[in-house]
Amino acid sequence: MPVAPTYSDRVHGCLLGGALGDALGYAVEELDLQSIRTAYGPHGVTSPDALPDTFRFSDDTQLTLYTVDGLVDAIQWANDGVAADETACLWLAYLRWLATQGETPSSSAPAPPPRWIDAQKVLQHRRRPGAACLSALRSGDMGTQARPLNLDAKGSGTVMRSAPFGLVPHIPVEVADRLAMNAAALTHGHPTAQHGAAVVAVLIHSIARDGKPLAEAVAAAVSRADASAVPELVRLLETAVELADDGGVSPELMTAALGGGWTADEALAIAVYAVLATETTAGAEDHFRAALCLAVNHDGDSDTTGSIAGNILGALYGVQGLPAAWVSLLDGAETVSAMAQLLVETTSTG
Repeated sequence: MPVAPTYSDRVHGCLLGGALGDALGYAVEELDLQSIRTAYGPHGVTSPDALPDTFRFSDDTQLTLYTVDGLVDAIQWANDGVAADETACLWLAYLRWLATQGETPSSSAPAPPPRWIDAQKVLQHRRRPGAACLSALRSGDMGTQARPLNLDAKGSGTVMRSAPFGLVPHIPVEVADRLAMNAAALTHGHPTAQHGAAVVAVLIHSIARDGKPLAEAVAAAVSRADASAVPELVRLLETAVELADDGGVSPELMTAALGGGWTADEALAIAVYAVLATETTAGAEDHFRAALCLAVNHDGDSDTTGSIAGNILGALYGVQGLPAAWVSLLDGAETVSAMAQLLVETTSTG
């Protein structure tokens, strides 16, 4: 019987897995399904070996790593005996990410001191950042659930950065949920985006911290969505589970049923469907490869759907479940690993 991954294995697996899915999807995000098949064959892109360019991740992984850094900042203050507002730390981290995109916030925004992550050149590229994230952070205002920014923003820019909340040890799932909701409200005011972020946190926490198998973790996520009072969120997640239980469908039918992944609920549903529909006893790497290929080959937000699917399976199997050849090709893999190790060391657990 396989040995369960350690906490460190799951953190590294979740962050690297998300970066792999992001990078595979980023390569085809601007192509429709027919164009993907024309470029890469009838099954679409199935490996970074097939890519004509560098295997690089997008703003999804950039913001995920800045989420880690914001959490680490708050935890470091706490370790020093100083109470810190976690959401404020995350806002400062996102403002530092904004600077890497060549953007300047309003003069009303604070000027956060630099941290190690800010000097990493691989993160200093503009890789199709989301409009809602940029506009909210440029405003200089700190969005909250009580004072939301971008009221109509329900895009996937929250769910793609929320896995780290489920990785923080020694906190109950309710706290991970709250952290994700508050962080989502920094940029997105729509309930779908905020509750979708919380569902991601619950799903990852159920796997990484509670050790639940995939089906039970997804059930916990669906239950959290059901409590959200956001009907489209629970409907799409339930549809994703049903499609997977029925043996799966073609990419065309998947998109017809779940959307293209441009909104938070759609992106999460596609990722959940992909990991469930490809679950196999053939081994972790085979499951990971198959799920990511299903998650990115469609008409839509391929980098985000691939990123979330990679987060889920990386947390489930640990870093040893990832294709080592993919990791070796990933531009910036060492930076992702360094941030994963920083989270592990800061939380002082094994």
